Amino acid sequence: MDARDVIKIGMSAERSLIVPVERTVGHFVPDMPMVYATPMMILEMELASADAIKACLEPGWVTVGTEVDIRHLAATPVGATVRTISRVIAVERRIIRFEVEAFDDKRRIGEGRHARGLVNVEAFTKQFGGT
Repeated sequence: MDARDVIKIGMSAERSLIVPVERTVGHFVPDMPMVYATPMMILEMELASADAIKACLEPGWVTVGTEVDIRHLAATPVGATVRTISRVIAVERRIIRFEVEAFDDKRRIGEGRHARGLVNVEAFTKQFGGT
């Protein structure tokens, strides 16, 4: 599968969530503040990126995260709504590049770039001894 045949620049997706305790830095690291953790924000950015293109993928194909270049700009407390947006900015044969942003109720809290690689699940699984 060649991503250039089916994925177009400008494709996008948006996700939102209400920050739960389980996604705070304080949940993972004792004595840290109970605010939205950077890795959790990056996870939502990756998921939004996958959502933006998944309908175009042929059966048996998925994308996996390969690069992140993210800035976490502001802290967000438990209970706040976070909205994450991802937009395709470049398409190569097997790599799709995205611009990503995250916002809470008051401001932009994250921004950056993300890339995902196109993978055939069966071929990928065989590499690791799976069937």
